[in-house]
Amino acid sequence: MTGVRRAVAAMTLGLVLTGWVAASAQMWAPESLDRFFRLEWQVKQARKGPMIEGYVYNFGAQNADHLRLQIDRLDSAGGVVGTSTVWVLGEVPKNNRAYFGASVGDAASYRVQVLSFDWACNGGSGGM
Repeated sequence: MTGVRRAVAAMTLGLVLTGWVAASAQMWAPESLDRFFRLEWQVKQARKGPMIEGYVYNFGAQNADHLRLQIDRLDSAGGVVGTSTVWVLGEVPKNNRAYFGASVGDAASYRVQVLSFDWACNGGSGGM
């Protein structure tokens, strides 16, 4: 097994060094994402309780994919009493917007922010 592990490690290192592994796991401070994304949302009362729905606007130079939002439930003092996440379905086109919606628990107020995303690969051939 040691030989197999060494081979896998060497192959992984080779892929990283040659640029084959995408750097999609970038770390971003929430404030730095303001230049790429804007969130517009509201709380609505649905039959099953409160729901947050809205749009995420993409001002980046390319489409955003696998975009996940974090929704914090806040108490009256602004402290976090619960957190959930929601995926934005599909790509968020550059210079456009995409809808999102999520059921949430009761809270005094809410905070919604971009948690993670990937820049989509625009161009290239993806099939026959």
